[in-house]
Amino acid sequence: MTTVQTPASTSAPSARALARRRRLGAVKNALHQFTQSRSGMIGAVFLLVVIALAVLAPVIAPASMLDVTQQMDQPRFAPPSFEHLLGTDHQGREIWVRMIWGAQVSLIVAFAATAMSMIIGTVVGMAAGHFSGFTGGLLMRFVDFFLVLPSLILAIVLSTVLSRGVLTIVLAIGITSWAGTARVVRAQTLSVESRAYIERSRVLGAGHGHVIFKHVLPAVLPLVMANTTLTVGSAVIAESTLAFLGLGDTTKQSWGTILKNSMDVSAATSGYWWYVLVPGVAIVLVVLAFTLVGRAVESIVNPTLRSR
Repeated sequence: MTTVQTPASTSAPSARALARRRRLGAVKNALHQFTQSRSGMIGAVFLLVVIALAVLAPVIAPASMLDVTQQMDQPRFAPPSFEHLLGTDHQGREIWVRMIWGAQVSLIVAFAATAMSMIIGTVVGMAAGHFSGFTGGLLMRFVDFFLVLPSLILAIVLSTVLSRGVLTIVLAIGITSWAGTARVVRAQTLSVESRAYIERSRVLGAGHGHVIFKHVLPAVLPLVMANTTLTVGSAVIAESTLAFLGLGDTTKQSWGTILKNSMDVSAATSGYWWYVLVPGVAIVLVVLAFTLVGRAVESIVNPTLRSR
């Protein structure tokens, strides 16, 4: 008697593989939607150019070009021309060289402060939304305290008390700008935890850690990413403001420091318009680019904005 051999059936993909495939598809779909946003792409391309210039600053403009002792033969306050693309400052240094090196500090401070702000805001927001009763109420009172406290004044106080430097600016901005993110994350956490599958997880014995890291965090992250791109622009303005007030590291180049130097020599009233205009326009354009990218990401995360 002959037996008929049937081909071995292929095993079904595991639940983890299906989840990974679903997440990959969601990322691809989000990238496709982002490329369809003209304003978002314009902002992203502009930011990539600025970041590339900041990274390549040692190659494009060697650090020796910032050395005042090596610029003795350069004209002071030279207006923009073919020889001096963006003009020179009160010490004969090229403005475009200072702008490229200043982009490094300004962007590093903005990204680091935003990352710190997002981490604190996400952790506190999820905890306030997940834990009810006394713990959640206490965390929200803590958030409300930082919301009503003027962030710029607190940042100035922290920058004055602590030693001046890039790390101090990062701490001052990060500590004072997380409360808004915490409220947004808390609202999203409450919305997620009201769904039926969260209740089923709890009935099956899921603890706080499983609910937060397996269900709440993946649902909150897209909203956090959208809020991050918008917060970076605010961090750029905050860094420039603190540096303009003389609370930054005077040994480092930043766009706020350039503005402060122009104020010290009364460039605006003396006719040296390029000394003020160049860093001011750069700050505005970078903040606008981050805003355009943030709005595009926000429209992907929140479909109701896209439908409008």
